[in-house]
Amino acid sequence: MSLPARLLIVTDRHGCPEPLADRVAACLAAGARWIWLRDRDLPAPERAALAETLAGSVARMGGALTIGRDVELAAQVGAAGVQLGEASVVAPARARLGRGALLGVSAHSLGEVRAAREAGADYVTLSPVFLTTSKPGYGPALGLGVVREAAAVMPVVALGGIDPGTAQSCREAGAASVAVMGAVMRAPEVGALVPALA
Repeated sequence: MSLPARLLIVTDRHGCPEPLADRVAACLAAGARWIWLRDRDLPAPERAALAETLAGSVARMGGALTIGRDVELAAQVGAAGVQLGEASVVAPARARLGRGALLGVSAHSLGEVRAAREAGADYVTLSPVFLTTSKPGYGPALGLGVVREAAAVMPVVALGGIDPGTAQSCREAGAASVAVMGAVMRAPEVGALVPALA
């Protein structure tokens, strides 16, 4: 299964200078086509309402919405897939969402990448590739060598410290896509940033 886009936008309403739905709409208008609704600390009813809104926005642009961790919410809003915390939950997610669902696993080592492949995930987010201001303490940075090794195992979405400069080096190392949260969520505006990342 090929990934929806070469850029995955990860949501974080806390870093955002405008309502999250507006920021996502601006990202879509600037060319983004793959959105990961993270914001796990939102109360369930609010997160569900936000997921519905984003699902509509993304669908209108022909994009793909991934829901962080919540398989039932992904099913409810008809999301393209779900981002899972570990390989052990891939099989039940696949059983619930079907063969066409896009299942990603968050990985922080080559061992976790291999486990995700064995479990039947479609891709991994590998982090932190570089040191990141969004999640200090999530170190040490894995570096491009680990991206290269992981990409030989399965499709990799590079995450952590990605900006327009580092995005290209990740792709050159074999990453199928790059995921960006802080740089896009905190930027004053995203009109030029999204194309530079993509």
